[in-house]
Amino acid sequence: MDFDDLEPRQKPKAPKPLDRHSVEELNDYIAALEAEIERARAEIAKKQGHRSAADAFFKS
Repeated sequence: MDFDDLEPRQKPKAPKPLDRHSVEELNDYIAALEAEIERARAEIAKKQGHRSAADAFFKS
């Protein structure tokens, strides 16, 4: 086994400094993050649906 395989594929990004932003900018940032979370949840649901369909197909 190669030890490089144990490393994460992408290094986590450093947190964005928030103290420089106005309240309105922070609210916009939160809205953008929530939209991205919803997009990720939709993709998870789609993949789970495909997996359920495949599981049902191969069980019969």
